[in-house]
Amino acid sequence: MQDRRRYAVLRWMGSGAIAIGLMGGLSATGMEAGAVAPAMRVSQQRLAEASAGEAALDEGMRLYKQQTTESLRAAIAKLEEALKLFRTEKNPVGEALTLTGIGRVYDALGEKQKALELYNQSLHLWRAVGHREGEALTLNNMGGVYSGLGEKQKALIYFKQSLSLNQVMGNREGEATTLNNMGGVYNDLGEKQKALELYNQSLPLWRAVSNRTGEAATLNGIGLVYSGLGEKQKALIYFNQSLPLIRAVGDRAGEALTLNNIGSVYDDLGEKQKALELYNQSLRLIWAVGDRAGEALTLNNIGSVYNDLGEKQKALIYFNRSLPLLRVAGDRAGEALTLNNMGRVYDAIGEKQKALTYFNQSLHLRKAVGDLSGEEVTLYSIAYSYRGQGKLEAALAQINAAINILDELRLKVSSKELRTSYFSTVQDRYQFKTNLLMQLHQKYPQKGYDHQAFETSDRARARSLIELLTESNITFQPTTENSALFTQERTLQQALRQLEQQRVITLSKDHTKAQAEALDKQSETLLQQLQDLTVKLRAANPAYAALKYPPPLTLAQIQQQVLDLDTLLLQYSLGEEQSYLWAVTANGIQTYILPKKSILETAAKKFRSAATTSSILSTNDVKRTGDALYQLILAPVASQLPGKRLLIVADGALQYTPFAALPLPNTPTYTPLLKNHEIINAPSASSVAVLRQQKHPIGSKTLAVIADPVFRNDDGRVAERNTALNTCAPTLGDHNTTKTLITQNLPRDLQATLRDLDLRGIQRLPGTRLEAEKILALVPPDQRSAACAFAASYDRITQPQQNPLSQYRIVHFATHGFINNERPQFSGLVLSLVDDQGKPKDGFLRLQDIFNLKLAADLVVLSACQTGLGKEIKGEGIVGLTRGFMYAGSKRIVASLWSVDDAATAQLMGSFYQNMLKDKQTPAVALRNAQLQAWQANPDPRLWAAFTLQGEWRQ
Repeated sequence: MQDRRRYAVLRWMGSGAIAIGLMGGLSATGMEAGAVAPAMRVSQQRLAEASAGEAALDEGMRLYKQQTTESLRAAIAKLEEALKLFRTEKNPVGEALTLTGIGRVYDALGEKQKALELYNQSLHLWRAVGHREGEALTLNNMGGVYSGLGEKQKALIYFKQSLSLNQVMGNREGEATTLNNMGGVYNDLGEKQKALELYNQSLPLWRAVSNRTGEAATLNGIGLVYSGLGEKQKALIYFNQSLPLIRAVGDRAGEALTLNNIGSVYDDLGEKQKALELYNQSLRLIWAVGDRAGEALTLNNIGSVYNDLGEKQKALIYFNRSLPLLRVAGDRAGEALTLNNMGRVYDAIGEKQKALTYFNQSLHLRKAVGDLSGEEVTLYSIAYSYRGQGKLEAALAQINAAINILDELRLKVSSKELRTSYFSTVQDRYQFKTNLLMQLHQKYPQKGYDHQAFETSDRARARSLIELLTESNITFQPTTENSALFTQERTLQQALRQLEQQRVITLSKDHTKAQAEALDKQSETLLQQLQDLTVKLRAANPAYAALKYPPPLTLAQIQQQVLDLDTLLLQYSLGEEQSYLWAVTANGIQTYILPKKSILETAAKKFRSAATTSSILSTNDVKRTGDALYQLILAPVASQLPGKRLLIVADGALQYTPFAALPLPNTPTYTPLLKNHEIINAPSASSVAVLRQQKHPIGSKTLAVIADPVFRNDDGRVAERNTALNTCAPTLGDHNTTKTLITQNLPRDLQATLRDLDLRGIQRLPGTRLEAEKILALVPPDQRSAACAFAASYDRITQPQQNPLSQYRIVHFATHGFINNERPQFSGLVLSLVDDQGKPKDGFLRLQDIFNLKLAADLVVLSACQTGLGKEIKGEGIVGLTRGFMYAGSKRIVASLWSVDDAATAQLMGSFYQNMLKDKQTPAVALRNAQLQAWQANPDPRLWAAFTLQGEWRQ
């Protein structure tokens, strides 16, 4: 919970003297020794007449560039000499230029009010002589000072005036500078999406004018935003792009700050010694250039590491060195940060009242400068301290205020990916509140605090998914205003398709790891551009401005809108000290305290391992490990289980646990929980309510099947060229082949991410062909659509003119799946990778494509491997293919938790559809009965327990 300051540096330099910029809330506007920067092309003839003034100005700037206290004071004396000379010679341009320089020196010395006084004099002169470039530069500098003083809104007023002037003049360097500085302010205000937008406008302008210093500063700013949003690896990419540029121009102050930023990321990642090494490198450079503000913040960051390492007194030494430097510099935001950190140390060593004194000082400053993110951190710190003192009600008030701020800041992030990432970084606040409420419940058991704890746990879950489902009712329609954005979207999508086509060709033959990684990097870049464009399209759609997200549901609303008399909700929350289970029915709630997260997750992993690797001949390990897990997570609530459908909202490793395969207690042989219970999975209780409220129409026809794609040009179907294959209709030769191949027990996954995929290793899944034939036979011809072999293609699924899926209420995919747990956007399904001539084609249906599908499905079945898995994100659960299909329009998904066997899955799916289509069972009941039938034939859970139903269970 340490507070660290990260900041970007910008020096606007040309051949000359005026340089402006911003350091993440610290004004870095100012001057460098030399002549006049490109944006300040004052009359050389006028300056030539004032050569003595110019010489004094140059000498003053040379002293300024040394960046020591002595040189800065000497610079003021020399610049004041230049000012007298310019006034004597009646040279208002030289006078204005020098006033700007003196203001910058005072700014560097931390005397911000003096700097503002000089900038105001300079601004008056620039306007008097009609020099718009000088006016724009000075307005920018004044914005930097106000930002450093914490007056962010006032800073924006000056930056916007500067930006307007620069745009009118076509001054790209000045425009880039001001855009960068505005990005820093919006980042400080917590409006990170807006900050990214401004930085991304600034970056190409710097590159267009070949200004490496400005480019490096903006890359730093982008890195800061991503770091604040929890995207640490992405932040490192930008910082590491910035560092060589800064070193190339010899900007030691900028190098120091970039090293500081990189250190902060490693600090967050838990690599404390690496962070210390980088902070100390930064500190040595800062001492060399005399950057006192940078020194103060680096000392704060070092103190934070020592605090994390338990060296509290050493941490205090660094914080106490930082604090007076920040005060001299007038950096109230930095001062608030260090005060908060000092409070944390005093709280940890038991000096609670002293801690609160520091926290309250910090909170006052953070409110004064409008630092919402910082205010939330300090409120959390105060809540933590109050809880430690046993002041539980006071702690609750503080954490409630903190969470209200978080909700406000989160909604300012319009990118669904970044909003999800950001929300994951603040889950400890919700966990803290849940624990606090349970403590209050133990103290006051009749006051309903356990109900509030349940509501807090639900509120923290799947918020981004709930908002996505709400947004899925909005249709993007091209208009005159946004048509250009739609054109860009189509262009990027086509570029991505072409790149993926190149990937197929490259990876289908001998290739190097570097070639595969280069293709992967290009794909990631294009996907990022598509995500950025989506944000712009949303901003251009008035329906989003009017959109109202559903508020978190209360316990009573969940009981009314989600549960029925036959359903028991089991919601888990795994904590570091203890875990909780809420057992909720339509008319009651019981709360249970479970062991800590590490104990539960160890047991869950042992059971999953046994369930996925057990011998066909023995299920002893499954029963032994399952009994142990059952005792931990279900035995406490055993009396409530009989006769109930179980709605499982899991957490942590429990999300990967096949609850259906858990053994019933007190049985002599392995008997799964599935025998007595219908089991449903959901990311949150509220998400089920939102799914039920979806306005998507249900298809008028019954079933669409996509199965048995052609992956390689050596597949016998390429030479056969039998069009009947595309309709999934059996032919004599092909049917005999599939019957032979299906005995190979192939897994339906690639055991690799897309990055490592060697296309030559993809095997045909003949069981998917027989699976398709079996379930299609249950549906009249006019109610079904079949796409096998070459017809099981990317184009058929994604192109509106070819896409039949929007007509069907059940959509069934039977093919390979690939899951990327680090970057879920690269997860997906594999469709045909060659055409009927054997030529390579793009056949990867990625998560991004799935989000763009328009379905009218009541059910999507993903009869492939690990399709229920994905990246586990705190607060959101598993982010993967199921989320994409829910957004695309399906209320329920059948997906798998591990690599499933081809032949066994074909048999299971045949029974599932027989139960559902012929016996008219609901999907949940049909799946359960099919799995029971498979268990009775073979108790090995590998063959039947992988598939789960997620989402709605009612018909």
